[in-house]
Amino acid sequence: MSKAELALAAAASPQYAEWLRGERRSRLIVRGAQLAVLIVFLVLWELLPKAHILNPMLTSYPSALWPTFIELLRETPQQPGILTHTWATVFATVLGFTGAIVLGTAIAAVLWWWERLYKVLDPYLVVANAMPKTAFVPIFYLWLGASLSVYGMSLAISLFITILMIYSGFQGIDPNKVKLALTFGASKGQILRKVVLPGSVPTLIAALKVNAGLSLVGVVVGEFQSANLGLGYLIQYGSQIFKMNIVMTAITILAIVSSVMYLAISWLESAVMRRRYRGSARLSQISPASRPRTSRPSPTSRFRPR
Repeated sequence: MSKAELALAAAASPQYAEWLRGERRSRLIVRGAQLAVLIVFLVLWELLPKAHILNPMLTSYPSALWPTFIELLRETPQQPGILTHTWATVFATVLGFTGAIVLGTAIAAVLWWWERLYKVLDPYLVVANAMPKTAFVPIFYLWLGASLSVYGMSLAISLFITILMIYSGFQGIDPNKVKLALTFGASKGQILRKVVLPGSVPTLIAALKVNAGLSLVGVVVGEFQSANLGLGYLIQYGSQIFKMNIVMTAITILAIVSSVMYLAISWLESAVMRRRYRGSARLSQISPASRPRTSRPSPTSRFRPR
């Protein structure tokens, strides 16, 4: 919060301003603790293998990752650069979880529209979601080929959980809002567009958060099996030639990609929630005096002499 906002809050309520300062201190403490955990992890990772408490052949060092990254930037006729591998993984992940969100939302809307269809398909959706998706890697490889099987895994691993999450969000809409819309003569399609979908925005954001991680897992698993490009392939290649520096560098880049995707979705969530709250606050600021009034006859007008 800016100093101007703090000053305004202090002028309005000193207790509220003090609470805001406490919240800010709490956030700073949490961020400092998170940074301290990361630093301790990196220091232990660097010192324990060098002290031969851990086998350096199996763990590598943080100080060896940057030179390995610089080395992997160079493209050769036999091996693309690491940026090409990273782009292949990121593109497949974004395509997978975007497709899962679009298809999952559409299927959930169809199931919400025809409740009997949901009752028929519910056990199959639950079983499909519970099955280990890694078992489908050889099937997707045979059906879709080496390249498209990665996209198939990215979509399959996140589609069914998306359908179940978004349908649950649709069912969680306040029934009084639906009844109010019906009272005003809204059709089922209008209820879906004007009530159900806007009311399910938090569920859609939560599904995005889940799908980002699941789709990345599906892409990496697919690259293990069949791809010749991507960070999963690079991890597999590094382990086969027993170069842990390559493996750890690829894993570190995967962690960075996951963090960037999570931060992007968190920013989207904050922007959407701020817009919703501003709309609610704008409606609440409309005073009854500013609302149009219809002229009604006085209760005593019927008794006036004509």
